[in-house]
Amino acid sequence: MRLGGIFLMVTRLVEDPVLRHRLAFEPIDDGKAVRVEMWVAPGGGVPPHVHPRMEERFEVLEGELSLLSGRKWGVAKPGETVVVPAGTRHAYANRGTVEAHAVCRAEPPQSLERFLTEAAALGRAGKLTKSGLPKSPGAAIQSLKLAWRHRKMVIMRWV
Repeated sequence: MRLGGIFLMVTRLVEDPVLRHRLAFEPIDDGKAVRVEMWVAPGGGVPPHVHPRMEERFEVLEGELSLLSGRKWGVAKPGETVVVPAGTRHAYANRGTVEAHAVCRAEPPQSLERFLTEAAALGRAGKLTKSGLPKSPGAAIQSLKLAWRHRKMVIMRWV
């Protein structure tokens, strides 16, 4: 953002009580990518999904993250980076006992921030179970609408 000739870094924080993570979004490379700083509580993470056109690069700063890429889970420790090419089924989870801190670079960013912000809002509103599934028919409709709005960016793949 530009304010009177001064460039300001704009970081937005999203808290998701269901997925048990906090995410700070910062556009980088003139909007061609987004940097997502992640704090994942023990037991937190995201279910398997695919980004048809987006590459994600996860760098663990503290703690450990279990990362699914394709059909194989691995553990990334501080200083390690895992690259998930576009079109690859993936997920992450904190299976440890301490908060994990990582940075993800997503390119191109597409609607990633909006999707995760809207998904977190459903969780904060009490519409999702601990596993991220809708609690009611109304919540199911909201979840389906969310998935439809962001269908070009993400495809959920639980199996």
